[in-house]
Amino acid sequence: MTTQVMVVFTEKCTFQRSFLTNRMLTKTAEYSLRAVVCMGSQVDRPVSANLLAEQTKVPRRYLTRVLQDLCAAGLVKSRSGPRGGYELIHATNKVTILDIINTVAPIARIKKCPLGLKTHTHLCPLHAELDRAYEATEKAFAGVTIQDLVESASPIAPLCESVAR
Repeated sequence: MTTQVMVVFTEKCTFQRSFLTNRMLTKTAEYSLRAVVCMGSQVDRPVSANLLAEQTKVPRRYLTRVLQDLCAAGLVKSRSGPRGGYELIHATNKVTILDIINTVAPIARIKKCPLGLKTHTHLCPLHAELDRAYEATEKAFAGVTIQDLVESASPIAPLCESVAR
């Protein structure tokens, strides 16, 4: 499952459409993941917001809000000045896809049957199964670090492949 999630996410980074990233994750979560993966590929120096926007194909204004959220959550720090930009606070092998998603837009788990039926005091079979799928997705995301994405052996290059190192 972990490998499948990495491949789907990596394919999304090349801007292919997939059910997982277009339906389950919010745009904010997707953009946050793109930015963090890009910063994760540049661990030796900060990455400017303009370069992040260019490399991740995230609109600059939206990216600013995403970066503010990531800074406020303590995942990213910003530096001002000519050599400034944004960088990850934690090592890429310590930050998972789930960490990023939970910071900006957690996956909504099903706590009760959304039909509101009095006879459904617990999750009905359908919604219980759907919630198990969400739980499995969270577990898969928790098992994939930013380092895994950056160092993936996939033939599809990770985001920011053209950033000068």
